[in-house]
Amino acid sequence: MRIGVITFPGTLDDVDAARAVRYAGAEPVSLWHADHDLAGVDAVVVPGGFSYGDYLRAGAIASLAPIMTEVKDAARRGMPVLGICNGFQILCEAGLLPGALARNSGLHFVCRDQRLRIESTATAWTGAATAGQEILVPLKSGEGRFVADADTVARLEGEGRVVFRYLGGNPNGALADIAGISSADGRVVGLMPHPEHAIDPLTGPSDDGLVLFTSVLGAAVG
Repeated sequence: MRIGVITFPGTLDDVDAARAVRYAGAEPVSLWHADHDLAGVDAVVVPGGFSYGDYLRAGAIASLAPIMTEVKDAARRGMPVLGICNGFQILCEAGLLPGALARNSGLHFVCRDQRLRIESTATAWTGAATAGQEILVPLKSGEGRFVADADTVARLEGEGRVVFRYLGGNPNGALADIAGISSADGRVVGLMPHPEHAIDPLTGPSDDGLVLFTSVLGAAVG
């Protein structure tokens, strides 16, 4: 399986995402923000960082990059797409996921190891996990507070599209402790914490994040 990892100006975590892809047993494929095709990949990771310096709003400029036109078209055809941190912001700005990510409630950058509960395994990126499974992964963001109108939150909850929820205290004021959500078909997932930094206990707080990357391999086979 070939998984594309996008690099925008200001992306920081593309190398880590590619490493996670390799750990899972897939082939990472580098994609540049100005590319006009996805090089035949089977899935895409939109990694974290500060694309275009987070000017305007985090992810706003990146959502208009040429590569994102291809990602949106592919996602609407069912290709699995994962957005991590700044990637989550980009997917929301691109309209692939509802809601938005706003400044943390305390207006401080939060950097800590964060416990999450996997609420849904009905996605391309959590199918190898178990519902209710707790994972420990790093969180590092200044604009990580998930916000949406009441109807959108009710729809996400009612349709089982809240995929990850913060445990042990809400680090940024996100509505309903929401750390990550999915599209209606479960193929597109976005989350603020960083599973790609938790794939090996030697370099992360755990290897809990690897389950996202192994899950998509199973989804592709299915």
